[in-house]
Amino acid sequence: MTGSSAPPFAVISGTQVQQALAGRERQVTELVEETYRLHGAGDSVNPPSYFLRFPDRPSARIIALPASIGGKVRVDGLKWISSFPENVAAGLPRASAVLILNDHDTGYPFACLESSIISATRTAASAALAADWLTRGRPRPARVGFFGTGLIARYIHTFLAGNGWSFDEIGVHDLSADSAAGFRGYLEKAGPGRITVYEDAEQLIRSSDLVVFATIAGEPHVSELSWFGHNPVVLHVSLRDLAPEILLASTNLVDDVEHCLKASTSPHLAEQLTGSRDFLAGTLEDVMAGRVTVPADRPVVFSPFGLGVLDLAVGKYVYDEVTRSGELHVIDDFFHELRRHAPGPA
Repeated sequence: MTGSSAPPFAVISGTQVQQALAGRERQVTELVEETYRLHGAGDSVNPPSYFLRFPDRPSARIIALPASIGGKVRVDGLKWISSFPENVAAGLPRASAVLILNDHDTGYPFACLESSIISATRTAASAALAADWLTRGRPRPARVGFFGTGLIARYIHTFLAGNGWSFDEIGVHDLSADSAAGFRGYLEKAGPGRITVYEDAEQLIRSSDLVVFATIAGEPHVSELSWFGHNPVVLHVSLRDLAPEILLASTNLVDDVEHCLKASTSPHLAEQLTGSRDFLAGTLEDVMAGRVTVPADRPVVFSPFGLGVLDLAVGKYVYDEVTRSGELHVIDDFFHELRRHAPGPA
């Protein structure tokens, strides 16, 4: 992006994003694994997320996730994602988002992508990757339970299936009977496995070797340690479901320590309760690098805060795919004032 001409700026729609990612679960999960390794090696910048909150709408927030990643991706950018839980009652998804990609060399933004799909995809790929690494050394889970049945749960199931997972039993629990029924309908079409909708959270957890929390909970609502006596692997994607006491009796992995221990997440509450971070075994990248071994004799909880570098990696993948397809929508003359000095009179 050098020279006197204006750099191109493209807008990529949600339809294009979905088309670029559909059926690419393995490739995207491998990309997320590579990005975690780059982040662990220090070839990234991932500052704290910024939370915009509203006194008149206490349940809502908009989050800015700035980031930069090196390696082959080599791009900077920002995800701007809103979470308005009250949307669900109106039939709208809770989250909406855009992703801005900036050129590594000039800093010019070169693309704006619809990003709720990118965000769900990187979250699901991270969860599938964690399920793989955290179950090595123990029998592969044959029973999965989904606690919360929205968009993220659907994407996580899709990514587990796309990475070769199959289950004999699939449990479903949601406070909304309609949501649970809708998710069951999706599962019936998606593939094999006996599906059970549990009205009781305890039954779901006790009946699952792999538990996926994908709720909109703002504070812990699961506090009974005995429910986890069979030592399941827990993908604690929604971050605030589990009481600190459950974490303190488990092996805890996060995606990034500094990011996860804030904003009243369950790990943050555990830190506040104990005054230390000793309850953390490390990060998922520590497990992948062999620095941490996951024991099989206690529950394992993975709490991913969600890293902006993952959004950048998946967003750049989408941009490259759309460019290769010849369907990139470039906005002509998006950048206008490109001269330091105005031209003189004719």
